Amino acid sequence: MSSWIRWHGPAMARLWGFCWLVVGFWRAAFACPTSCKCSASRIWCSDPSPGIVAFPRLEPNSVDPENITEIFIANQKRLEIINEDDVEAYVGLRNLTIVDSGLKFVAHKAFLKNSNLQHINFTRNKLTSLSRKHFRHLDLSELILVGNPFTCSCDIMWIKTLQEAKSSPDTQDLYCLNESSKNIPLANLQIPNCGLPSANLAAPNLTVEEGKSITLSCSVAGDPVPNMYWDVGNLVSKHMNETSHTQGSLRITNISSDDSGKQISCVAENLVGEDQDSVNLTVHYHHWCIPFTVKGNPKPALQWFYNGAILNESKYICTKIHVTNHTEYHGCLQLDNPTHMNNGDYTLIAKNEYGKDEKQISAHFMGWPGIDDGANPNYPDVIYEDYGTAANDIGDTTNRSNEIPSTDVTDKTGREHLSVYAVVVIASVVGFCLLVMLFLLKLARHSKFGMKGFVLFHKIPLDG
Repeated sequence: MSSWIRWHGPAMARLWGFCWLVVGFWRAAFACPTSCKCSASRIWCSDPSPGIVAFPRLEPNSVDPENITEIFIANQKRLEIINEDDVEAYVGLRNLTIVDSGLKFVAHKAFLKNSNLQHINFTRNKLTSLSRKHFRHLDLSELILVGNPFTCSCDIMWIKTLQEAKSSPDTQDLYCLNESSKNIPLANLQIPNCGLPSANLAAPNLTVEEGKSITLSCSVAGDPVPNMYWDVGNLVSKHMNETSHTQGSLRITNISSDDSGKQISCVAENLVGEDQDSVNLTVHYHHWCIPFTVKGNPKPALQWFYNGAILNESKYICTKIHVTNHTEYHGCLQLDNPTHMNNGDYTLIAKNEYGKDEKQISAHFMGWPGIDDGANPNYPDVIYEDYGTAANDIGDTTNRSNEIPSTDVTDKTGREHLSVYAVVVIASVVGFCLLVMLFLLKLARHSKFGMKGFVLFHKIPLDG
């Protein structure tokens, strides 16, 4: 009995756990290239014999490369190249170290998919040149390049510029070899016709009305001649650009209020670095809102109805919550430039698992063209200007449920409005007919055109 317990109790569970751990390490080791070791988050290759000749790649169905955060390579004299697809699988990579090895070339797009990279150490390799294009999209906190035989040229002037911009006390002691194979401190390097570019953005008044269009112009300069491009971020409005050498234009049409406050930049870039000139777009717009306050816990789901039917919200009519205070929500049904077509009765239903409440209001935005001037005493003054796009908006809180509440009151109000319109129309028609008859009667009595056959009334004598 004691033997059974020994092999089926906690001791057995620990033994099985240890076995699985061993198997896991064995699989990881089996997936690693020769001269390397692997764990669930790290790869290190430091054994010079036999060494590696290519960047380490994990075997399929082994350790997930997305979980690798650090790769350490040292003393690998036969490792000379990092190709474009060597590092792309390690999307979670944060630290890359290749030291005391034979690295000579790094492809321009080698780190294109490694946006998490923060530390790169290429100390004491064989790099003679290195482009800033490798790193321009990365937010690096450390790039160590000490001990490489760089060739003095414009291609590495960006490293000097980067060092000067950091102005840190622990600046790297970097050198390059000139045409006489003499070591020149990178801090003293001077290359003719090799400097930072400049960008100049010419823009009219960037305070525009919603729906209007605007054109921005930009010119760039520099030697080497820079490339120019526009950085418009997440601009919503439709836009297109044209560039020709050192000149460019950006046309923004049907400007959306969503783009108010966004930054637009013209960027000039060459081998040495980049420069940009930026402007902020200010959009004037007029939105209306039906304000409301809802209280509830849990947070109620909101559903609007328009004239008794579910209101389908869109980018032009939508619910906005501007202020949240514990279990109290203040917001608006925001309407973008509403017209007479949006006049009517609006009902808001707030509902959670403990019940629901609803309120209705009549809104009058604009008179019908050619009928009235918009002043209608039947509609209370309940429309206010929108708060604007608040930073603490929690978005569309509309409940998309198809449940339709009782609309007896709304229907009754609609029938009353219809009855009033019908009476007005009938009275107008009758009045018009009477006016026509009076006009014809007067014309018959005073006719000067000899209309003898035209008889309106036949008078019958009462005496014999």
